[in-house]
Amino acid sequence: MQKSTRIVAIVAVVLVVASAIGYEVYSSSAPNSPCAATNANQVVPRVGPPAVRPVEAGSSLPSSEISAPPAGHREFRVTGSGPVIPVVAAENFWGSLVSQLGGNQTSVLSIVTDPNADPHEYEANSSDAIAINDAEFVIVNGVGYDDWALQLIGARSAPPQEVLNVGVLNGVSVSGGIVSGNPHMWYNPTYVNRTLAAMYSDLVAIQPASTAYFQSNYASMNVSLGELYGQAAEIKHQFAGTEVASTESIFVYLANYTNLDLVSPPAFMEAIAEGNDPPAQSVVQFQCQLESGHVVVMVYNEQTVTPITTSMKAIAAENNVSIVGVTETIQPSSLSFQAWMGAEYVALQNALNSKTLGQ
Repeated sequence: MQKSTRIVAIVAVVLVVASAIGYEVYSSSAPNSPCAATNANQVVPRVGPPAVRPVEAGSSLPSSEISAPPAGHREFRVTGSGPVIPVVAAENFWGSLVSQLGGNQTSVLSIVTDPNADPHEYEANSSDAIAINDAEFVIVNGVGYDDWALQLIGARSAPPQEVLNVGVLNGVSVSGGIVSGNPHMWYNPTYVNRTLAAMYSDLVAIQPASTAYFQSNYASMNVSLGELYGQAAEIKHQFAGTEVASTESIFVYLANYTNLDLVSPPAFMEAIAEGNDPPAQSVVQFQCQLESGHVVVMVYNEQTVTPITTSMKAIAAENNVSIVGVTETIQPSSLSFQAWMGAEYVALQNALNSKTLGQ
């Protein structure tokens, strides 16, 4: 605990110095331990859109689900360019889903795939511009996550193309805060289901002759995603209310979906996700939560590593808090979305269960 004590002391000094430039800090009458003056149980509000009903395998799609494009889409067009639809996904998690759905009727390129880079900091190149220019169907995450892709789409001189903006589809906006403005929508099962339905509608509208093929793939994917989200339901059944922490906002959606008690300071999680230094008081609060003995698991984004998140990871380890690493893109990139996410669910479930097993 000596290392932790030193970090607390350093942060406490930062708090005092920061008061000179307008930071909110403890008064001179505050107790010696900064943990005694913090609210270690601040909870992220759990809000989200209504559930989207999956389609059962082998069933037909209701006409209401395919008769019109989702809100926020541009007009569809029917292509006459041939049986293979060139598709670009800004990120490989959306790319995996549309590739499974489109099968041999699509040629899918995912742009952001690097396991060693923060996707928030991706910079487009000439190859990306060419790929987006030539695509008939482009999928972007939106919500400020891949503005470079939207800029390339806006600069095109080619004929109109279909663009699926996942943020627009799900009503998520950069002004929405840590929940309704959170760009990590692939960690929200409801948003994934809705996005898959939109992908299906788009592909059918682009190439109606392949409707039966797309419908069969769609039904199969609903089965596999149903199995995946059954894992999430099991986590909810076993561990709802368990205190957990996260170094950034990537885990908010899944914590809400599984009813885990995510206590990390929202200001800390938002700052790390945006590549900023978190407020000093939120650093102290987070450390105190990890030292409290109540937090069972800390989720750590392996693609946004900073000195402060590394320090929090060390503090968690010192205090017997299980650490679960997650990534923003599919790792390894050869995995399907379902296999990648399923492995993370298993890791989370095992970590939550570790105290019960006495590990």
